[in-house]
Amino acid sequence: MSVSHALLGVLAEGPAHGYDLKRIHDERFPGAKPLAYGQVYAALAKLERDGLVEVAETLQDGGPERTTYAITPLGRDELDAWLATAEHAGPYPAGELVRKTVTALRLGGDTAGFLARQRAVHLAAMKHQLQLQDSTTDTAARIVIDHTVSHLDAELGWLESAAARVAEAGKAPA
Repeated sequence: MSVSHALLGVLAEGPAHGYDLKRIHDERFPGAKPLAYGQVYAALAKLERDGLVEVAETLQDGGPERTTYAITPLGRDELDAWLATAEHAGPYPAGELVRKTVTALRLGGDTAGFLARQRAVHLAAMKHQLQLQDSTTDTAARIVIDHTVSHLDAELGWLESAAARVAEAGKAPA
């Protein structure tokens, strides 16, 4: 997902400053890694440079300066085009989980132990996501949680498959 496009989506609902953009983004995507403030302000600088957002107001009310941004008509066109474009399916990059598993396997490490520990982490994350899902009636939040749960479920399946392959490889004659 493009952080810039997600921020445009927030700004399409009304002007906001960077702190609120980060907070709203992180609330909308509870399964995702929270945005760093630097990401938000870098994205806003690029969006402003490209004419997709503009400064609506700058206030200094006894604290740090707060700049409020608003989406421009060009930004709304960009957002609409992004929303109308289907995403590519794959290729799926080898994430950290796959890299660790393959590296441990190639080096003769405790791959089975790693996979078992990782499975426990995934199960705990799945439990947490299901608790989040039970605690909200917001359709958008539930869609985000459903996506996260689906990915966790797929990775749990992959972890079990990888563990079975490792176990089978350990039984094979050298």
